[in-house]
Amino acid sequence: MQTAGNGRQEETRDGHAGPMGRAVSREGMKIAVFTKNRTNPAYTAARLGADRAAGRLGAETLHFVPETPDDVGQQIALIDEALALSPDAFVLSPVHSTAVDEAIRRIHRAGIPIVGLVTPIEAVPVVSFVNSDDYSLARAIAHRLFSHLDGRGEVLVVTGHQHSYTSQERLRGFEDAAAEFPGVVFAGVIAGDYVRDKARERSAGWLAGHPNVDACLVANDIMALGVIESLHAAQRSAVVVGVNAIPEAIDAIKRGDMLATADFSAMRMASLAAECAVRHLRGESVPRRIELPVQIVDRDNCALWDRPYEERSVWTLEEALEEIRRSGTGRAE
Repeated sequence: MQTAGNGRQEETRDGHAGPMGRAVSREGMKIAVFTKNRTNPAYTAARLGADRAAGRLGAETLHFVPETPDDVGQQIALIDEALALSPDAFVLSPVHSTAVDEAIRRIHRAGIPIVGLVTPIEAVPVVSFVNSDDYSLARAIAHRLFSHLDGRGEVLVVTGHQHSYTSQERLRGFEDAAAEFPGVVFAGVIAGDYVRDKARERSAGWLAGHPNVDACLVANDIMALGVIESLHAAQRSAVVVGVNAIPEAIDAIKRGDMLATADFSAMRMASLAAECAVRHLRGESVPRRIELPVQIVDRDNCALWDRPYEERSVWTLEEALEEIRRSGTGRAE
């Protein structure tokens, strides 16, 4: 567990009946932030985003991250550890769509409000849910790739965890985009589990048995980097796209190793989730759902993302709502 800030923890809960119960107002609010792993740079960015929003609003973040990436048992134990500290709110990205539900119900029974992040929470009511539309994002990056291929080619698809919500939605987006390009063939689908080493090893094994591949459609950037490493090792070339717009992916686009990525904006999502948690505790109304606009990043516009996370901007809630209105994509309700 990593802790940011030095404020005082209040012991009382001021009559909360549950996540949608009566609001509280106090100084030094503590927000327990749950991300899935330390291996995906997008979640490093998410923790930074939560810190920035909480610090701006006078709150603290307590970070809880499984030592083993995306480990269900460890996240359940961390939820119980956080409950013992009586935080004022949870910002929670479950590592599994349903396997953590009973622990989430314990948060609800403790009367602590929850803001969902990335993966929907169905087990209990939540104050708000902040994400990017994984389906639309995947469909958009697949369209970018298939258009670059002039609608023809053999494509290796690299997905995340089989039971991951983001992986399932992104694969669905990939498949629906491919249905619009009859000349595109999925030559293989492998799971890289959102881990660079696994994506590198499994794509290397697949490439050894498949002499022809025109492109690799990868469900996140950290896996895309592993796929690029396997292509280089095999002295093969293929067009690669990913998701997340992490700094290393921007470098790969500039070098020509990647065609494009889609900005998942985990830092902005977590910043907005933390802001929604604090505003709810102050008695303010917040959207029940915020879905960020889809943005494709390639050589034409990558300069806008060519900076470390510490130098990238986050949106306040008002700025996010304005961008959603202006762009006509994403949603807030």
